[in-house]
Amino acid sequence: MKVAIFDRFNAPLEIRRVPDPACPADGAIVRVDACGVCRSDWHAWKGADPDVVAPHVPGHEFAGTVEEVGPDCRRVRVGDRVTAPFILACGTCPDCLGGDPTICSAQHVLGFSSWGAFAERVPVPHADFNLVRLPETIGPVAAAGMGCRVTTAFRGIADRAALRPGEWLAVHGCGGVGLSAVMIGAALGAAVLAIDVNDDALRMARDLGATRLLNVTGIEDVGGAVRDLTDGGAHVSIDALGVTETFHNSIRGLRRLGRHVQIGMPLGRHSEPTVPLLDLVYSRQISIMGTRGIAASRFPVLFGMIASGRLDPSKLVTKTIPIEDAGAALAAMDGYAGTGITVIDRF
Repeated sequence: MKVAIFDRFNAPLEIRRVPDPACPADGAIVRVDACGVCRSDWHAWKGADPDVVAPHVPGHEFAGTVEEVGPDCRRVRVGDRVTAPFILACGTCPDCLGGDPTICSAQHVLGFSSWGAFAERVPVPHADFNLVRLPETIGPVAAAGMGCRVTTAFRGIADRAALRPGEWLAVHGCGGVGLSAVMIGAALGAAVLAIDVNDDALRMARDLGATRLLNVTGIEDVGGAVRDLTDGGAHVSIDALGVTETFHNSIRGLRRLGRHVQIGMPLGRHSEPTVPLLDLVYSRQISIMGTRGIAASRFPVLFGMIASGRLDPSKLVTKTIPIEDAGAALAAMDGYAGTGITVIDRF
């Protein structure tokens, strides 16, 4: 099969032919019809993720068609149009059975723990638990565009922070996951403040439902500006970038009893920011919570919102490319100038 692979971190991706993957006994082989290009793939390519060993094939936001199933599969069928969470859980441990597969201790992260979906085919273990059938109304590009960004944003906002209609949601960073958060927050009936340094990203946020926009270029007290624009502070605030500055801006822009959700992955020096416990966490009684991934069982809620017209993840996809351009798409993420989501749809 054809893959886009790198032999060294930060080196160009090459298109290569490799043997087709073996089908797990309890898993499936999925022919990849589309795969998102995510900043998490960029982190893997840069060598920032300790689970990734070169040579490596990135890609975790896939949608495709089941071509083969293992003998232990009971629910998945050849020909099913499917997607999956990027955290592939075991399905049998107490966390999985209790409804929290994103913290499964035996989890397998596609495109990180193993080769991913910048490929014509990908193996999915524990397929009965992890694979999600796609409705006929959702095509592979839209499904890949949902990927980890829409699903992670949905879990962070709806499940972790329990955002309510009429509350203020502040979104710090309007990349793929930030724009997803804007769209989901608006769909849930919140007022949304979109925050970035890129006017193009902010215009897209407005088109996706943002109530107010804030370009923070040159603003010293971003937290104060957020509180001014949200009538005293956001009820829920998202750091969608994972850098120390946006984390601090997010928690400082909250009102009393506000909820911060860390969606952007903090790496390197950003992984241990200082936290003003007395002035913010203690005095304002704010909550700080993390989120990562989503359970396969939560996809039907998203599908229902899409079917009702409240969400349209296809609006996030601004570019489709052949697999030969995957390396250039990753390299473009060295900066933060792009808007929307890029999806590979030609293999």
